[in-house]
Amino acid sequence: MTFTFTVLIYMGLLSYVLAAIFLAGALPKPILRVLPDSVVSENMTVTFLCEGTTGAKEYSLYKDRHKYLRHTENPQTPKDKAEFSISKIDHKHPSHVVTEGGNVTLNCISRQQYSRFILVKEGPQKLSWTQDSQYNYSTREFQALFSVGPVTSGQRWTFRCYSFKKNKPQLWSEPSDPLELLVSGTLHKLTIKAEPGSVVTCRSAVTIWCEGTMNAEICVLHKEESQKTWGTQTPEMPENKAKFSIPSVTQEHGGQYHCYCYSSAGWSERSDTLEIVVTGIYYKKPHLTALPSPVISPGGNITLKCISWVGYDKLILTKEDQKFLSSMNSQYIHSIRQYQAYFFIASMTQDHIGTFQCYGYYNDTPQLWSVPSDHLKIYISGLSKKPSLLTHQGHILDPGKSLTLQCCSDINYDRFLLYKVGEDNLTEHGNQQTKTGFSLSNFTLDSVSSSTGGQYRCYGAYNLSSEWSASSDPLDILIAGQLPFSPSLSMKPNSTVHSGDNVTLLCQSTNKVDTFILSKEGAAQQPQQLKSKFQVWDFQAEFSMSAVTTALSGTYRCYGSWDSSLYLLTQASDPVELTVSGEVTLHSHGDLSPNPRTTLDLENQDHTLENLIRMGMAVMILIVIGILIFEGWWSQRQGKHVAGM
Repeated sequence: MTFTFTVLIYMGLLSYVLAAIFLAGALPKPILRVLPDSVVSENMTVTFLCEGTTGAKEYSLYKDRHKYLRHTENPQTPKDKAEFSISKIDHKHPSHVVTEGGNVTLNCISRQQYSRFILVKEGPQKLSWTQDSQYNYSTREFQALFSVGPVTSGQRWTFRCYSFKKNKPQLWSEPSDPLELLVSGTLHKLTIKAEPGSVVTCRSAVTIWCEGTMNAEICVLHKEESQKTWGTQTPEMPENKAKFSIPSVTQEHGGQYHCYCYSSAGWSERSDTLEIVVTGIYYKKPHLTALPSPVISPGGNITLKCISWVGYDKLILTKEDQKFLSSMNSQYIHSIRQYQAYFFIASMTQDHIGTFQCYGYYNDTPQLWSVPSDHLKIYISGLSKKPSLLTHQGHILDPGKSLTLQCCSDINYDRFLLYKVGEDNLTEHGNQQTKTGFSLSNFTLDSVSSSTGGQYRCYGAYNLSSEWSASSDPLDILIAGQLPFSPSLSMKPNSTVHSGDNVTLLCQSTNKVDTFILSKEGAAQQPQQLKSKFQVWDFQAEFSMSAVTTALSGTYRCYGSWDSSLYLLTQASDPVELTVSGEVTLHSHGDLSPNPRTTLDLENQDHTLENLIRMGMAVMILIVIGILIFEGWWSQRQGKHVAGM
């Protein structure tokens, strides 16, 4: 036969409070009210007002069907009410942790019927107490309450209880399991810690160390809200450490722990609270992102956003060294049908950089967390010279191709970091040295797809520094063929012009386009972009070029994009070839050579000379004809004059 043994220490009020009046006959039901409110903070004073029956001589307050307080004074007239005042209300469960000099109630319980119970204090000074058994109708058990105290920290308080029947007082039952009161004494305060940490993945191992009192005989680990000692160990010499190992953590290990040690001088002061959190209990992981970017300037502000599809009550942010730990209520966002919480970090310093994760948990189990989000690493960018970010495959790519982005600098950086704006994953590479003294790193993105499109930046850093350089200029990567239509491209006045002329390239589409992109084949610079304007029948944009030079000759294409996906383009327009005629300069030694800055146009010169020759020949022909006509007329006139004589 077995029975249980519990400790009751000044129980706090729970949610159900019953009031009853026991008088002869049937009485009207009283009214019970609580001041200041039914929801209060710990250590506040609470007053229960029981109003009702005229002439009542005694009021009793019940908690969970057990009499809690009795009030026997005459009720106040004319309201006929009684007041029950409870100071420093708390919400404790039965526990065997007690304070120096306090009184304790020990409850011996059995499911079998016995007449009496005996409580025995073990140790050199054996003491015993005897109580009649009482039947508890609510629990259907037999029990006896023993008041013990005042307890002191100068000795150990270990108890067992027994039971017997009246007709056989010398025949006792088997003893209960031992119960040791942990008396918080005034000796040296203990240190408690967990290795590898207090946030533990489910099914992994953790060790709790309790360190403190010299020459301690025993150290006890206590978990709050538990009626049993969690573990007992003899400290290891000479460090005076007690080791409590948990080889496979489960959800029952989540909670708050303290430890105590006992020596010949008595019990130590209890340690600080160690909270063990078990992660991986819930399998839906949240997502963590950084706003505006995971790379931030010193002294800048950053917001970390934790998002979850599951309605956890709280979302909590942690850093790998656990120096930063913050919990926020989750809020449901109807537009995205997700729960989220924002964590704001102001004035970023070196202490803030590192790897962050977030978890979700419910209010009723705050030490049981979900699986973590993916890691999010936060960087600080400094004031050292920015590197350059280049692409050798062009800024507009077709899906399936390979892309290599090159980050380079004339500063000898040891490593480079590539960052895609709007994402949290950053890629870090070591450097390569060139013969010209440049340091660079190539970041290859295989098999280009729609997800490759975006804006990229890169940073440089030295191995001994945790601070990154200033950001490179942004580089846009655009993916063609993602919208199932193509615009058209035309040139005004025509595709062959002279240097110094003005040219307009007109991009048009009958399908909706928010932005038009003009690209020159083989150009190193990024494509031009213009917002579209809706005309009578289509969307269009005009790209104007003033005083063109031969350098602008080449093949042009245009694309369109939508604002909802700026980096995903339509199919390309048909290509258009722009030809700009060359220019020459007349040098001092008399020779002619091509020069884009010349003011003498050979083609115009040839046309002018040809025209002058033609005009000269026409004039000469006219003169000859005129002479011939004049000579003929003159000859005819002379013939007439001779005949007349």
